[in-house]
This record gives sequence, C-alpha cells and structure tokens, in this order.
Amino acid sequence: MRIFMIRIIALLILVIPGIIAAYGIKMMRDMVFGITIGPFTSSLLWLQFISGLLLFLAGLAFIGGFILHRDRKKNKVQNRFKLDKKL
Repeated sequence: MRIFMIRIIALLILVIPGIIAAYGIKMMRDMVFGITIGPFTSSLLWLQFISGLLLFLAGLAFIGGFILHRDRKKNKVQNRFKLDKKL
C-alpha cells in the first residue's frame, strides 16, 4: 500500500506542472487567434504570449528535471549527465 501511495504522489508531482505547461500552450495559441484571457486586454496580447511561454517553459523544465533526477538516482544516464562526487 505504501508503494502505491508513493507512486500516486509522484504522478501528482508530474501532473500539476504538466497542466501548467498545457495552460501556457493554450495562452500562446489564444494570442495567435486574438483571444484575450483573464487580466490581459487586447492591447497586451504580447504580454499574454510571454506569460504563456514562461508557464510552458517552467512546466517543461520541472518535468525534465524530475525525470533527470530520477534517472540519476537509478544510474540510467549517460556519463555526461552524471554528477561528480569529488566535492
């Protein structure tokens, strides 16, 4: 039962940034079609695009970092991605 809960928590840790990244993509797409969202006005569509881009990159970076950290723990990465333990 404990392993099941750990896996559910890990899934939630990955789903939340995934939703944030998907919302960022939606914001960028809406800007292309001229649809404003929330606090942005039609004159600030460029700010909506930048905000969407930042949300997308933040979600993608978190998921990528999570996967890299997990693979480093399991020693499944190439030599160039391994950390030096000489410190």
